[in-house]
Amino acid sequence: MDQFYQVFTVASVFVSWLVIAAVSIRVVIKRQAISVSLAWLMIIYIVPLGGVFAYLLFGELNLGKKRAARGQQMFAPYEQWLSNLYQMRQYVPQLSSYHGQSISAIAEKQLGIPALADNQLTLLKQPNDILSNLINDINNAQISIHLEFYIWHPGGKADDVAQALINKAKNGVSVRLLLDAAGSRTFFKSQWPSRLQKAGVVVVKALEVAPLRMLFRRLDLRLHRKIVVIDNTVAYTGSMNLVDTKFFNRTAGVGEWVDVMVRITGTTVPVLNSIYAWDWEVETNERLLPDLPKCLSHKNDDIIDLVQVIPSGPGMREEVIHRVLLQCIYQAHKSIVITTPYFVPSENLQLALVIAAQRNVAVHIIIPDKNDSLMVEWASRSFFSELLDAGVNIHRFKGGLLHTKSVMIDDNHCLVGTVNLDMRSLWLNFEVTLAVDDLKFTQDLQQLQQSYIANSDSVCPNVWQQRPFIHRVIERIFSLFSPLL
Repeated sequence: MDQFYQVFTVASVFVSWLVIAAVSIRVVIKRQAISVSLAWLMIIYIVPLGGVFAYLLFGELNLGKKRAARGQQMFAPYEQWLSNLYQMRQYVPQLSSYHGQSISAIAEKQLGIPALADNQLTLLKQPNDILSNLINDINNAQISIHLEFYIWHPGGKADDVAQALINKAKNGVSVRLLLDAAGSRTFFKSQWPSRLQKAGVVVVKALEVAPLRMLFRRLDLRLHRKIVVIDNTVAYTGSMNLVDTKFFNRTAGVGEWVDVMVRITGTTVPVLNSIYAWDWEVETNERLLPDLPKCLSHKNDDIIDLVQVIPSGPGMREEVIHRVLLQCIYQAHKSIVITTPYFVPSENLQLALVIAAQRNVAVHIIIPDKNDSLMVEWASRSFFSELLDAGVNIHRFKGGLLHTKSVMIDDNHCLVGTVNLDMRSLWLNFEVTLAVDDLKFTQDLQQLQQSYIANSDSVCPNVWQQRPFIHRVIERIFSLFSPLL
């Protein structure tokens, strides 16, 4: 019997070593950022069996065979639809700004999506105004309403949006609602899905979470986009989920969430609708490609408000948002202002910000003073010292959980959308960002960012260096896992 146990022990050790070695080799040969690979190897060796299991579940960008196959079949028709945009009068790359031209070049080569002119953009800054405008546009809908959100949380004015959708569906308007299964789990447990479906609204869970699905798909890939398109003529996108902030996440102790949305009419609306159509088809196999934008007749010098739509996520070219952000930072001459709730940059983004400050670009990063993610909070702090030493200004917003995701370059070009400055947004989730070439809109966003700074405490380099030693240790521990956050 003793001999059996000895053989069993040796065999178990050998099999464990073989599994760890095999998974380690797989980590190394996969084309991932070195920091990501090293973080996974550290987890695998510290917690061998748990680390191996975690890597198999979350270590690779696995969307599932069915979705991946469907996405491959969708490329040709969507590429054809997008190629038609280059023939439109609103495709005027020669009118783009210095910053806009390089960003659009990246988007065109990576995604095949051009920047288009003839848009009217309104920056909505207050939750009540956002929801009121949305309800008004829903009430005026004649043909179709498409909504896509990471979180829908019942309560307050969010319920008024649901009721408006019910009313329009009963009147014959086609209403489709696509919600992330994990982010909107509270909504799916409420009365609203059945009420909406009973009225004729088509409600679909995106990336449904279930124990068996972990064997076939990575469960932490999330649909993080926020898109509304009404009649293919009015669209919304930005950082705000479909929530009334007075009723949402009130027990987290971080205050009300602070967000923006952009209301858009014009040529870009069908492009956003095509992104919605892609996500809808991936989940349902139903094709909803919209009509192309209307080609208005006017002189070139009347063409204004160029907007570049930049989607990202599994099935699309890797790192497109990451590359756009790097390009923005490296071509800045005067100033960079970034707002993000979750600041866990890649090594390349961290270096780009440091270099920008060292070449006398005024760099400002605005983050929440209190964060709803403890791990992100500590990991984020681990980047402060190098940034502060380089001259980067870090502001901690005190008016709630600052959830706005925006980048301002040289006061005349901006990015606004759903993308956080963390590895999850940059590499994993389905996201969308607008690069805007419009001075009035940019000035509105600049004023908003300055109001955030005015309501913030700046991190003093000298005070920061005197923080407790235990804080430094915790920061370093969490920084090791930052490539996976």
